[in-house]
Amino acid sequence: MHIVLVLLVAAIVVYVLFRFWGQRAAVSDLGVDRTARKLAFLSNGQLFHRDVGGEPVALESLFIKEQLERRDRAAQRHGWKEGTAFNIASGGGRRGYDTPETPINVTSAAFEPSGSLLYALKDQTVGGLFRRDAESGRELRLMLKPAMHISDLAVSADGARIAAASHYKAGKANIVVMDNEGNGMREVTGGDTEDGAPAWIPGVPNRLLFQSSGFARNEQGYIIAQGPMSIQTLDMESNSVAPIVDDPRFDHLRPRVSKDGYLHYIRRPYEMPSYTPKNALLDTLLFPFRLLRAVFHYLNFFSLMYTRKPLTSASGPKVEADWKNILVQGKRIDAEKALREARAVHGVPSLVPADWQLVRRSPNGAEQVLASSVASYDIGADGAVVYTNGRGVFAIEPDGVTRLAVTAGVVNDVMAAG
Repeated sequence: MHIVLVLLVAAIVVYVLFRFWGQRAAVSDLGVDRTARKLAFLSNGQLFHRDVGGEPVALESLFIKEQLERRDRAAQRHGWKEGTAFNIASGGGRRGYDTPETPINVTSAAFEPSGSLLYALKDQTVGGLFRRDAESGRELRLMLKPAMHISDLAVSADGARIAAASHYKAGKANIVVMDNEGNGMREVTGGDTEDGAPAWIPGVPNRLLFQSSGFARNEQGYIIAQGPMSIQTLDMESNSVAPIVDDPRFDHLRPRVSKDGYLHYIRRPYEMPSYTPKNALLDTLLFPFRLLRAVFHYLNFFSLMYTRKPLTSASGPKVEADWKNILVQGKRIDAEKALREARAVHGVPSLVPADWQLVRRSPNGAEQVLASSVASYDIGADGAVVYTNGRGVFAIEPDGVTRLAVTAGVVNDVMAAG
């Protein structure tokens, strides 16, 4: 029996090494040209930036460093409470004195016309807006608020205003606008919707494009379905909203308008949520186990309160994000399955399917697919389109040639420099 287990483990190791080296060889032997342009990208909550001709460098945030040091001091200060009733929260779980590793994520970033890099941070309690100055490299804190969660930063062409998506409980999100120092933030959209990805329209300073999707709720107010994403235009002078691209068969994401007046967006099939007999059967089968789990946590709370000992020997393993739970444009991606089945882009494996397409639409409505397997993209000031398939970052240069910029384990979002 032991021999069989050893052979099985050896086979798995050989398979993993084969796939790893095969992917490395595929990426290193690409026939695609390389580009040295300045850009930035998000990878699992971390921000990486690259200057012209350089290598990607992880953002060194003084705020993150200070927050982690503060958490370490708090953990040491409250360490004596471990194993006592003082370390029990009202819900029965343990308090967070011993969790200095709770991540502080970068939720969005954008280059300003000056070359400085704007970015938003958040953790479980606070969110903020920061700037990495292009000349000094110093971090400047623009705004810091409890429970603030903003994303999809967009800077106007003159650098004077910032638009973003502001997220709230129950999935709602509205578009907000502020000045370039984070002052005067105000909502410009509302309703029971998820609005995001605002984009300024060149030459039209008081109009924005954004993506929007409505919710369907039951009698108790819980979300039971979400409609397809459409592209809307907002006139901030008349405070009016009108649809631009709306097709119930597709989600239309991340609208951007280039200087020549062409609209760009990601188009992917809309997945209608459904509750099938299979779901009902699964819920029925799992109901006893879910009920037992709830009873266990209820009893575990009283055990901690009165005996200072949990019903288990530990509070449970720490769960980290894995390759079966990657969030890309609001969709959870099984990365292992995607790398097996999705097409490669210029030899780089894709995390998203080929039907996630980057579309370029002319003012008269003619559409052209620029790229497939597109997870995110941005447009540079020179008209270059920088996009990612989830593993690599590519640039469609103004001359139409596609060049590889960087490869990484996961790329959630990309930002093109001016």
